[in-house]
Parts: sequence; structure tokens; C-alpha cells
Amino acid sequence: VQLQASGGGLVQTGDSLKLTCTVSGISLATHTMAWFRQAPGKERVFVAGISRNSNNIDYAESVKGRFTITRENAKNTAYLQMNSLKSDDTAVYSCAAKFTNNVVTRTANVYEYWGQGTQVTVSS
Repeated sequence: VQLQASGGGLVQTGDSLKLTCTVSGISLATHTMAWFRQAPGKERVFVAGISRNSNNIDYAESVKGRFTITRENAKNTAYLQMNSLKSDDTAVYSCAAKFTNNVVTRTANVYEYWGQGTQVTVSS
């Protein structure tokens, strides 16, 4: 099983980025997907999650209204559209997958599969 996160980069405050998580080895249609991030010197935190049929979506308060998580099960791919980026959004972003009955959870240690992370740096 492989999760490949991509799309990170160096941007300025207010810019947008779209992260992509491409999954192989499992069917995304049976897995909840989530994005987490870890800033330097801080713990990894939940950013957004989407259930396997996209009916349940959850966002961290810090990104609500700015970030949008979506998925395309047919492409085994999930996305994180990030708008109005702030310097506080600077972190390594990782995608994760969990086999589930359509529940989204914010707890990192229940996710079975993880990508390697992509760096997002927002400069002011």
C-alpha cells in the first residue's frame, strides 16, 4: 500500500495550493481519507477528513472556510484545496487512510496507512 502526497511548495500569505494524495494497493472506496500536518517542533494535528462516500466531512477549526477536502474514488485520489494560506499553515502535510464504515475521525493513530508528507511553506 502506498500513499503519495504531492503539491506542496513555497507560497506567500493569501495564496492557494492544492495537495493531492494518490493511493495504490487499496481501494479508496472503502477507506476514510484524512490530511494531517506537523509544524516544526509541534505535534501532528488533524486538518481535514472525508468519509468514503463523501457524506461526512470534518475540518479543524483553524482551516474551516479556507480548506476543502475532496476525493475521487475512481482515481483512488484525495485532494486538499488550501486557500487564503497563512504563515501558521506552514507544515509538512500528510495524507492518511483508514478502512471504515464511513466515519471520519480526528485521531491519527487509528489511521492504518500514511503517505510520506509534502512540505507547505507560507511566507509573509
